Amino acid sequence: MDNLFTSSFPVKCQNSRDCNLTTVCPDNQTVNSTSPALVNPPAFGMSYFTMTLGALSNLTALAILAHSYARFRRRAKAPFLLLASALLLSDLAGHVITGALALHLHLGRVKYYGAAVIMEPPQVYCKLFGSCMVFFGLCPLLLGSAMAVERCIGITWPLLHPAVVTMTRIRLTVLLITFTALILAGLPLLNVGNYKPQFPGTWCFLPVNSLISITDASLSLAFSTLGLVTLTVSVVSNTVSGLKLLQARFKDRCVKSSAARRHGSFSSSSLHSLDVEMMTQLAAITVVSCVCWSPFLIYILMSVSRFYEGIRGPRRQCEKLLLLALRLASWNQILDPWVYILLRRAVLRRLLQLLQPDRVLFTQSSSYRDSHRKQINLH
Repeated sequence: MDNLFTSSFPVKCQNSRDCNLTTVCPDNQTVNSTSPALVNPPAFGMSYFTMTLGALSNLTALAILAHSYARFRRRAKAPFLLLASALLLSDLAGHVITGALALHLHLGRVKYYGAAVIMEPPQVYCKLFGSCMVFFGLCPLLLGSAMAVERCIGITWPLLHPAVVTMTRIRLTVLLITFTALILAGLPLLNVGNYKPQFPGTWCFLPVNSLISITDASLSLAFSTLGLVTLTVSVVSNTVSGLKLLQARFKDRCVKSSAARRHGSFSSSSLHSLDVEMMTQLAAITVVSCVCWSPFLIYILMSVSRFYEGIRGPRRQCEKLLLLALRLASWNQILDPWVYILLRRAVLRRLLQLLQPDRVLFTQSSSYRDSHRKQINLH
């Protein structure tokens, strides 16, 4: 998806000195110019590189998750792995499909005009492009939030987790998330709202930088609000889970000696390697999502808020900010798989051995839920 943004800006917009959140671009810099405006040729080499890197990264991470799912199919990690696999599949599909659509526009312009020009794509093509952007933008955010909630239940209510979080319910959750994103993305295809070409004409999305209707504003607001809510839920859930794991660790230090005397053996820590591995991955996924998506979502929210405040004149946000925000959001699909590639249990254990060779922080004999049961039995 990063190859949506390889075209350079026109000279007029590049020389703007006041391109900030309150600056508007003149009307003569819009995509809807009557004559094609020349821009610098797109960096096709960089586009091919980012597409290949993103595809290979997601495929590698999916292979790792498939191997883990075969090992932990009947254990508590299976729901988490299913959600993670769905997230990576959506990242892979979004990266390849939106990237191919954008690359087709680039190649078509160079072929027919002999240079990179700012031209509107056909309306049908733009609607398809915009729906893919919305769908594959929402799915990873919703799936990441579902993963955080699942782990929060598994850590804070370990005895209730197997009864509440079943594989059937996880599959239904994935279908519900897909259906929700599909509805919001498909409404403009039913003439409820519309998708517009965005500067510099290499991608399509809900209109946010021009005069928009109430329907378009509502769809843009729904997209940004839903995205920000999912990020908030992920942050809160992961914070609660992390605090619960720390609390369990401190509690173990108090009961470890007496439990060892009574039972002869007791885990050195209730922080099972699986718990730590999943929480580390979740924390990294949340940080990546917040850093990549927050600027784009906040930008849309601010634009729609100005519309509802009655600022409906020719004023508009500078397109450069929106383009930079979307470029940052596109890297989420490339960085997500590296979380599962690098933050695996074996890698984490090796890293901790290098940092603290005299301490064993990961144990294979117990999990947080097992130690919790033992503590209950002690009483």
